[in-house]
Formats: sequence, structure tokens, C-alpha cells
Amino acid sequence: GATRASPGAVAGSPMLIDSHCHLQHFEGDERRAVLDRARERGVTGFVVPAVRLDEAEDLLAFCDAEPGVWCALGVHPHDAGSWLEGDDRRLRELLGHPKAVAVGECGLDYYYDHAPRDVQERVFRAQIEIALELGLPVVVHNRDSNDAMMAVLEVPAYRGLKVDLHSFAGGLAMARRAVPLGCWFGVSGMVTFPKAGNVREPLAEIPRDRLLVETDTPYLAPVPYRGKRNEPAYVVEVADRLAYGPRRLDHEELPSAVR
Repeated sequence: GATRASPGAVAGSPMLIDSHCHLQHFEGDERRAVLDRARERGVTGFVVPAVRLDEAEDLLAFCDAEPGVWCALGVHPHDAGSWLEGDDRRLRELLGHPKAVAVGECGLDYYYDHAPRDVQERVFRAQIEIALELGLPVVVHNRDSNDAMMAVLEVPAYRGLKVDLHSFAGGLAMARRAVPLGCWFGVSGMVTFPKAGNVREPLAEIPRDRLLVETDTPYLAPVPYRGKRNEPAYVVEVADRLAYGPRRLDHEELPSAVR
């Protein structure tokens, strides 16, 4: 964790890491402004997940130039069809960079099905094996694929895999299977949405030291920014909502300061 406040941070405020923000969606001066706004609110760390291998080198150059910015490298399930022979070797080489701290964003998405499901699973498993080989965490995307996802993560050969279930919305049943595996759970701006019981309900049973805060920038902006473009500065709203505990996460029960 950070040991001192970043310039502009409020004295005594907690230091936060946005564990999942797609800063590659911003360019040039806009990206700099987004980082500055986040740092002014005490956000001192940023993990930027790739979705394709062809953006990896640009991401690494960006991370090299920015203190407190790291990346995950991998292939999103939407782009699983782009995985070619030799990409496993290429990904291993890219992950040798000191600013590459995880594999991903990878996983399964049965909501959009942009790639065939068997291809998604094959590419996901390939990246899990690389993560295990290199001793790195894997940043997991899961949508409408809870049972298939757990069938993969529960494979005995994958025990010991460090898993970040990014923007977790799998509900209580999935959480009860994932907690014994030692998974981490990314909490995004969805925790502030009035109807997101599938996000809030599991929080009562997930160990607090297994929770990560994230924005999924530029998506899923929290209340009161819902409907706007998200950015890492808003991870503060996610952390504020979590600070009230799983039994006080309903919007109507919160004091107006954090609504």
C-alpha cells in the first residue's frame, strides 16, 4: 500500500488503488487529466487491463511513463477469436515486463457470445496456464457464465491460481463457491445501483480482505455519476459505499453525503 499521500490528496485520507480501469480508452492530454483528477482524490494506483494482445506494447509504454500505473495483459473473451498459434509464447514474453502484474482481462462472456463458447474456454484456459506458470494473478471477466466459469476455476490442476473476479456480479451462490478457492472480488460502481442485489448480497459473506475496489472505467459509473463516462476518480464513491458495510448498502439507508 501507499505510505504517503500523492500531491493534492486530502491529508489523512486513505490511499486507494483502482484495480480495474481501461485507461487505454483515453488519449494524450485527456488521459493525463483523468489521472490528475484521480490522484487529487487520493487514488494512487491504477491497474489497466488489456483486452487484446495488439494493445500490449502501447500499454506497457504508458505504464513505464507513469508512476503508480500497472497493467494486466491478455485477451478478453470478446476477442478470443483473435487468439493465434504462438500467442501463448508472445504473451509470456510480454508478461516479463516489470509493469505487467497480471494476466487478463480474460474469461467467459455468454451474454454477448462475440466468440464461440468453446473458443472462449480454450483461450481462457490457455491464459490460466500461463498465469500459473508465471505465478501471476488472473483478471477474470464473467457474464452470464457462472456455472461454466466455476467449472473451470474448480479444476484441481488450477488450485493455487490467484483470481480477481473483476466487477463481481455472480450472486451469493457463485460467491460461496469462489470464496473457498481464495478468489478476490472486484467491487465496481454497480454496488451503488439500486437494483444490484446480486452485487451487494454476497458482500456479507466475502471476507473483507478479499475485496478490491475498481471502476471498470469508462463503464459502470457509480451513483451520482451513473450514465456518465466513468473514470478512476470515482473509485472513491465505491470505497465510500463499501465502508458502510454489507448491511447498509441500500441506497435509501445511506447518508446523503455518499449518495
